[in-house]
Amino acid sequence: MKLIVFLMSMGMLVYAADGYKVYQKHCMSCHVEMMEKSEVLKKFKTLKAPPMVEVSNRLKGNIILKEPDEMVKRRVVIAFIKDYIENPSIDHSMCEVGALDNFGIMPSLKGKLSDDEREAVSQWVYDRYKGVQF
Repeated sequence: MKLIVFLMSMGMLVYAADGYKVYQKHCMSCHVEMMEKSEVLKKFKTLKAPPMVEVSNRLKGNIILKEPDEMVKRRVVIAFIKDYIENPSIDHSMCEVGALDNFGIMPSLKGKLSDDEREAVSQWVYDRYKGVQF
């Protein structure tokens, strides 16, 4: 029985979405993966959206929990990203006013990503920039 459960879980891993591939397919055309702040300031008016490194850092910095448990914070930020992908709004945006004026609110990707893809890319956005400052 344990072997069957193990084999089934391994099969699930094979079919799990790859967050970086989801980013490349659905996010990369607007959000560059990595760009230093000084470079962003130089190219601000030509960018389509904030760099993903800034998005990740801003979310981690703005979502503050009463209990500083890293795993709980990770889950909360990932849940926020998953929801925002389908339901972006000015009320939930964490961009600075200047960024909102320049970029606006991202378009909804509702119906374009599966739940597994949203989960994978949300985890990737959180984990990719662990320890990386903007």
